[in-house]
Amino acid sequence: MNEARPFYHAAGALTLGSRLRALTATLTDDATAIYDLYQIGLDPRWFPVFLLLSRSGPRAISEIAGEIGHSHASVSQIVKAMRARGIVAVTDCRDDGRRRLVELSATGRELLARAEPQIEDVASAADELLEGMEHDLWAALGELEERLRAKSLNTRVRERYAARVRERIRIDDLTPADAEVFAQLNFAWIERYFEIEPSDRAVLEDPVGGILDRGGNILLARLGDRVLGTVALLRHGDGLELAKMAVDPSAQGLGIGERLGHAAIARARELGATHVYLESNRRLRPAMRLYDKLGFREIAGEPSPYARCDIQMRLELE
Repeated sequence: MNEARPFYHAAGALTLGSRLRALTATLTDDATAIYDLYQIGLDPRWFPVFLLLSRSGPRAISEIAGEIGHSHASVSQIVKAMRARGIVAVTDCRDDGRRRLVELSATGRELLARAEPQIEDVASAADELLEGMEHDLWAALGELEERLRAKSLNTRVRERYAARVRERIRIDDLTPADAEVFAQLNFAWIERYFEIEPSDRAVLEDPVGGILDRGGNILLARLGDRVLGTVALLRHGDGLELAKMAVDPSAQGLGIGERLGHAAIARARELGATHVYLESNRRLRPAMRLYDKLGFREIAGEPSPYARCDIQMRLELE
């Protein structure tokens, strides 16, 4: 590990996981040698469960998992292995027959008595290792764990990924070559939640004739050569209907719907519309939140041609 340390220092937090794995490997090798030294016959991987049960008494697997920070599945496998060795017993809870409790067996308690010298020596050696360090490692680990519980590293990276992708997305107009992907994206979400209706086919199978030639507009969100989202504006007198908003499932969570919504409203103003109208369904909760954020408000409109419509909304542009 000493030879690798300059690399980790130079790479910094980028190699946090790798450095912790290297440290874990070093400590695991030491733990294996220590267990061999004391001839206790306990797998090092079982020790957190073994120690917890020795100090707290019977516990349900879910409680053990929560206290030691392991998954339920991981603790179940450990308990299964310990039970096979006769170290733990699993019994029904007296107060709740549905709960199963894990506790040290007579063999486990005898093993604990033999392990006491090892536990004492390891604790003393670990204290010596940490004593006098410039930084409080235990406090730092606790703070790191708390921060990861609040927001995982995966979530933090995804936020930066989304921001990076958003910067590369451009909004532009549909071309005849885009007609197929416009239809595909919209057919996909409609079929996922509802059924395709005649009014859908009229515009999706011929967006040029059904929308553009009638004074409407279609905007697409592109990332390179890929179309990730669509929105249409259908002409209705002095207003426009916002419709056929779809985002590729692989690109959801990147804010594309909001980008398209703002772009559509801006385009509606350019086209001289007095208002923008839409029809939707309350089941589409992310869409409902977006429309509210964009400023649309529920109205009592005319009967809709869509069976799935259960809400109509309008945004005044004047």
